[in-house]
Amino acid sequence: MSAPAGRDPGLQPERTRLAWRRTTLSCTVVAVLAARAALHRSGGAASVSALAACCLLWVAFVALAHRRIRALAPARPAALPGPVAAGAVCCAAGLAVAAGVLVASAA
Repeated sequence: MSAPAGRDPGLQPERTRLAWRRTTLSCTVVAVLAARAALHRSGGAASVSALAACCLLWVAFVALAHRRIRALAPARPAALPGPVAAGAVCCAAGLAVAAGVLVASAA
C-alpha cells in the first residue's frame, strides 16, 4: 500500500476564508434588513434600541471576521482562539435576536 499524498495546506484556509466572507455577507444583509424595518415602521424605543444593537453587533462581527481572515493569510494559520469564536457566535446570535425584536415590534 502506498502512503497517502501530502495535504495541500492552501485549500483549507481558503475555504475557511470564504466561509467567513459568506457569514459576514449574511450578517450584513440581516443588519440592513433590520435597519430598513426600523426606519420604515417606527416601533418606539424598543425599535431604536434593537437597531442600535444590530449596528453594534454587526460592527463587532465584521471586526472579528476581518481579524480571522487576516490570520488565515500564512500557509499554516493558527487555530481560532476560543474567545474569538465565542465572540463571533455571540455577535451572530445577538444580531439575530435584535433583528427578531425589530420584526416583532413592526408587526
